[in-house]
Amino acid sequence: MKAVQVNEGCAYRERLGPEAEGQTLLEYLSRCYTHSTAAAWAERIAAGRVRLDGEAGRADSPLRRGSELVWDRPPWTEPSAPRSFAVLHEDEDLLAVAKPAGLPTLPGAGFLQATLLHQVQRRDSAAAPVHRLGRWTSGVVLCARNPAARASLTRQWATGQVRKSYQALANGCPTWKALEISAPIGPVPHPLLGQVHAASPTGKRAHSRVHVVERRADAFLCEVEIPTGRPHQIRIHLAAAGHPLVGDPLYMEGGLPAPDSRAVPGDPGYQLHAAELCFCHPRTGRDVVIECAPPLPLRTTNPEVRPR
Repeated sequence: MKAVQVNEGCAYRERLGPEAEGQTLLEYLSRCYTHSTAAAWAERIAAGRVRLDGEAGRADSPLRRGSELVWDRPPWTEPSAPRSFAVLHEDEDLLAVAKPAGLPTLPGAGFLQATLLHQVQRRDSAAAPVHRLGRWTSGVVLCARNPAARASLTRQWATGQVRKSYQALANGCPTWKALEISAPIGPVPHPLLGQVHAASPTGKRAHSRVHVVERRADAFLCEVEIPTGRPHQIRIHLAAAGHPLVGDPLYMEGGLPAPDSRAVPGDPGYQLHAAELCFCHPRTGRDVVIECAPPLPLRTTNPEVRPR
């Protein structure tokens, strides 16, 4: 039986903006944080778990722009997830790790300590990822260990200087060996979340280069490079090209969710792995290549065949 994963709780902090002016504390919390009812917020305020500028707040406390609001969330049971990673590269500026499938990169959706960020910071409190992978995508995640390294890497990502290569298992038997996909990606309606990213003619520019590595029965292993980095880009682009990832519960042919789908982007099933990152070292200026071996389903069965 798996151990119950109860975290230590946390304190949420925010600096109030102009929209809070004139509202009471209870009104503001009830309107902005609808995951809890007004009655639940009133109970937390009465228990002293909500503070304004360092003092315990009252339900009728008037809010002012610029005040610091802090509310304590007590410990809760997080969804089950791996809580480990492997170190691929480490120096005074960088920490590159292998994220396992199932571990979220950053907090959200009920995850706090069962995240790569939290696990990495147990090793080095100053380190933090400079990009993210989807929960069920495994592979290389690069962390910066100081502000200068973070600024350099963020700039390289923004200007397209980082080369990102993935391994994926997709459905079908394509007649092509290589394909470039440029379907725009943007928000489309979703019955549970309101909207999700998908192929959309009004979306943002996106570009993927796909190279077939190995053909299998009704599926193929491929290498995908993404000069752009839109949310769920590889899943969306291969589906838009008529080849959804094997096991993907969300994106169907055309790069859209099925009309009656109840799946969400964080659901498991697909096979996707961040295999390689190439970038310029923020201190030395030298090219750095970080590689991460894929899981078994994404390894070629022919030892003489290697991704490019």
